[in-house]
Amino acid sequence: MAVPFIQQARVGGYILKQKILGNKRYPLVLMLEPLFKCNLACPGCGKIDYPKPILDKRLSVEECLKAVDECGAPIVSIPGGEPLIHKEIDQIVEGIVARKKFVYLCTNALLLKKKLDLFKPSPYLTLSIHLDGLKEEHDHAVAQPGTFDRAVEAIKEAVKRGFRVTVNCTLFNNARADKAAEFFDFVMGLGVEGVTVSPGYAYERAPAQDHFLKRQETKNLFRDVFRRGKESSRKWVFNQSSLYLDFLAGNQDYSCTPWGNPTRNVFGWQKPCYLIGEGYVGSFKELMETTDWDSYGTGKYEKCANCMVHCGFEPTAVNDTVAHPLKALKVWLGGFKTEGDMAPEISLSNQRPAEYVFETHVTKALAEIHENPTPPKRPKVTLVNTTANREMSKAS
Repeated sequence: MAVPFIQQARVGGYILKQKILGNKRYPLVLMLEPLFKCNLACPGCGKIDYPKPILDKRLSVEECLKAVDECGAPIVSIPGGEPLIHKEIDQIVEGIVARKKFVYLCTNALLLKKKLDLFKPSPYLTLSIHLDGLKEEHDHAVAQPGTFDRAVEAIKEAVKRGFRVTVNCTLFNNARADKAAEFFDFVMGLGVEGVTVSPGYAYERAPAQDHFLKRQETKNLFRDVFRRGKESSRKWVFNQSSLYLDFLAGNQDYSCTPWGNPTRNVFGWQKPCYLIGEGYVGSFKELMETTDWDSYGTGKYEKCANCMVHCGFEPTAVNDTVAHPLKALKVWLGGFKTEGDMAPEISLSNQRPAEYVFETHVTKALAEIHENPTPPKRPKVTLVNTTANREMSKAS
């Protein structure tokens, strides 16, 4: 896998410490969403459908760093929305890197070339660029022509400047194995560390609910993709555990680990996970102690029925890797099984029905905003108004 040794060692040491301490539930990756606002309107994402007062909300630098300290996870992923819209994103990243946490700054890269000067290359910082396939597939997925070319241009510039760069790719039910293989070939030619790949998840608020893969469709697709990789001896590098990828190919019978990737966003700490918002609390401790973890997951809850997304199952795979390193090594060296029987599927016969409660949280947040409006900030004064500053102001 493309994860640097220092990161593997830190995460492995962290997991061993949790096991020695007897902790059964602990975070691996903090999903830190400092805003929901975005400069794209992807059909498979409902983040920008919030009312304007919520889209205008931001987590402050102090709130972000407090969340990092509260959670204690060794890795922090910063999705959104589009994080580069946040005017203090450089300070947020700098503060997390100073804590020697591994930061994955997730971006669609439309603003990246303009804002690269805000960041310094570091083994603790990875720019995770969103690409959902080659030009035609990606531009269709994000519903805006020209985004692929701009993202690729930004990737090349970031690699040239010495940044750690990965590509994160979501596959939907229109994905074709031959096109996915061609895309992975292309990405490897850009000089990135690797690819993070995941099937999409049917967000409750996603405008288009017919884009998402069912579990069996996911397994069939990834077997077909990996089969093509084997047949042509392609040298694809993934920024993920080999056992999670083996799970996508139907060879592992994992249950999700929802507490492995806790989420802090403008509402608070999201229960139970990054993908489902069914309540918010004020602290990480409260999240861990008050969430009914056993009521979520495939086979337990209708909303989780088709989920195989990395933020739910990667922590399971990473824990399995630490517990069974020889098993993980065997898969890494031998590749993923693409023929024969798959691991048993989880029965859905006893899952509880979905509860659609999210709108109540939106209504509550709007009421709180109305009662406690944020006073307008005084404009920041800069002594030198450079071209870069002017461009950044326009972009923000």
